[in-house]
Amino acid sequence: MSRDLHPARVAAAPAAPDTEPSDTVETRLWLEEHEWLYGLLHSEDNVAPKFRFPDLIGACVSLVFTDDDAAPRIFQFLRTELVLRPPTTPRRRESMWRAQYELLQALQRSPANRHPHPNFQLDQLTTACVALARRQVDTDVRVLHQARLNVADRSSRWRLPRPG
Repeated sequence: MSRDLHPARVAAAPAAPDTEPSDTVETRLWLEEHEWLYGLLHSEDNVAPKFRFPDLIGACVSLVFTDDDAAPRIFQFLRTELVLRPPTTPRRRESMWRAQYELLQALQRSPANRHPHPNFQLDQLTTACVALARRQVDTDVRVLHQARLNVADRSSRWRLPRPG
């Protein structure tokens, strides 16, 4: 199995020159959800700016977490739908922004993901959020709008370095 298709492992993703190394976290997406996001990435609606995978994944996670029942919905999807997919389903390596990773990390560490329940990993939690976001009405518009909101929020917290 190629390294790109190996099931999930969490690691800091290589940073772009204008980001801190800790700004993004590596995740994986199951193929079906990756293909949908790939289509959105190349959509004629994804312009000015053109959002990349970390923004699109982050937008999906943020959209799901706007609802108070995000955790139960995510675990319901994992336990009733994703669990029925072949466990060797290929995954694609991508990155997400740390803020959305921290939401998923809290779920991963929650009692709902401990004994006696099955233990779901980051790739499965990320995939669940993309799948659930995809089911919303006007999903493409909502994901791109949420990506804009996330960029604005991230930018408002970004600090310019102080002159030495």
